[in-house]
Amino acid sequence: MSFFITTPIYYPNGEPHLGHLYTTVCADVVARYHRLCGQQVHFLTGTDEHGIKMVKTAAELKTTPAELATLNANVFRNFFAEFGISNDDFIRTSQERHKSRVQEIVRKLEASGDIYLGAYEGWYDEGQEEFITETEAKDADFKSRISGRPLVRYKEPTYFLKLTKYVDSVYRAIESDQLQVRPASRRNEILSKLKGWDQDLSISRASLSWGIPMPNDPAHVLYVWIDALSNYITAIGYPNHPEEGYDRFWPAHVHLIGKEILWFHAFYWPVMLIALGLPLPKTLFAHGWWTSNGAKMSKSMGNFIGLERLRDVVERFGQDALRFYMLRASPFGNDLDWSDTDFNASYGELGNVLGNLLNRSLNMLQKYREGVIPAAGEAGPEDEALERAIADFPSQLAAAYETLELQRAAQLPLELARAANTYIDQTKPFSLAKDPSKTARLDQVLGLMLRATQVALAGAIPVLPGKAPAGLLQLGIDAKGLTLNQLLAPLSPGHRVGQASVLFPRIEVA
Repeated sequence: MSFFITTPIYYPNGEPHLGHLYTTVCADVVARYHRLCGQQVHFLTGTDEHGIKMVKTAAELKTTPAELATLNANVFRNFFAEFGISNDDFIRTSQERHKSRVQEIVRKLEASGDIYLGAYEGWYDEGQEEFITETEAKDADFKSRISGRPLVRYKEPTYFLKLTKYVDSVYRAIESDQLQVRPASRRNEILSKLKGWDQDLSISRASLSWGIPMPNDPAHVLYVWIDALSNYITAIGYPNHPEEGYDRFWPAHVHLIGKEILWFHAFYWPVMLIALGLPLPKTLFAHGWWTSNGAKMSKSMGNFIGLERLRDVVERFGQDALRFYMLRASPFGNDLDWSDTDFNASYGELGNVLGNLLNRSLNMLQKYREGVIPAAGEAGPEDEALERAIADFPSQLAAAYETLELQRAAQLPLELARAANTYIDQTKPFSLAKDPSKTARLDQVLGLMLRATQVALAGAIPVLPGKAPAGLLQLGIDAKGLTLNQLLAPLSPGHRVGQASVLFPRIEVA
């Protein structure tokens, strides 16, 4: 079984920051889970390199758009590698494999009558690469709803994509959940905006040279959204090389994006696919925005979480602690707020709950059974709740990933570890060890707490890809190459565990 997940392709006119990392880590966690389940996963990310913003930024820096794009694309590529992202491909829209395939897509749309030449005059948000209706522009005081910068007035010949021809088809696809738009609140926003939509989409610029030329009219360069959205299929070989992955992976299971670009993904992209006669992706998930200590992030305010700050966090706490915090911070889809206090509490939870369980379990097994798992012993009334939690864990984890409840996916292993710590407190193995008549009961307790530790660590691997396998290795389990089902298989009596080593060292915080 295959699984295809994408991030948006990022605009490389500046340095990556927390927002870029958050989207990509969330996609990475989902990709790792499905790989762990034995699926053939394709995880795509990349950079969106055309458009007027790149031209203007390059001019400010006294370089060319192509040189700026290459420089910053490499920054993004290295950034993702540095932060442990497991993407299978990194596409750049300036690559020939993308440009030639986009031109073929445009030819197909022209052949089907879905592109026509007209003239455009209206308001344009350069930061969003988005055309704004007169009413929307007036309501926003002719400023960008995202950046606050003044809108620009454009008037020129342009090619159009027939959005109006497909409004009803897109509406029905989203309303019926053929195309799932999540969270539900954003699905409702899209459906409301689609009602009565009566404008086609300008898709070209005669005044821009940096981009992909229209194949039938090279004097025009493609509007960035047609170019950018196509990456999801050009990267896997559509239309000329489907053997590169299109036949295996399309339709995508998840397009993971920020909420500010949902409209383009929920309307322009389905229109293109329907017009091309291609299946729609299964899910569009639009997550929220980060603030910092309750305020919008700003370098001038000193609360911006950029590359330097992220590196400092990783140096002090490790990558896994950062990953866990980002997923734990809020239900997936909601806005999020970065707080050092909350981060420290998140790190403390990892150590005090999961790390503590591992240490307690290993130390007691070493002390009372010389590090060897005993055969099942005497059951007790305290066992039932933990046994039920262990039994329910795989299906609960699968449901969380299926519905993209990523906060819950991150917390479930901690909940199981917390239940196991409570079990240890209730059963008091250190007291049982003092009574020779309780040997069989101690065997049962030691085995069950080791079992819970194993299951919690195995389920935590997508979120904690460094620490969870390290913990399993202390249990005598090498996770490399094993599926989740294999990692969840009960350890046999006689299995020898290793020595305990602290997974999450205590760190002094200011």
